[in-house]
Amino acid sequence: MAELSKLISLSRSTIYDKLNARSPRHDPSFPRAVKLGTSAIGWRQSEINQWITTRSKNSQ
Repeated sequence: MAELSKLISLSRSTIYDKLNARSPRHDPSFPRAVKLGTSAIGWRQSEINQWITTRSKNSQ
């Protein structure tokens, strides 16, 4: 989570808000977490890179 937060410049709470359908910050295009173990999650680097690329294209 710390690496993801640093990579996309968003706080941990904002990332969870983007994943939460009930949050006003919800972003359905944000990549879903992948369960790595009983108490560990991660994200696919390729999906994060695609999300960043899409966001930068949309902001132009």
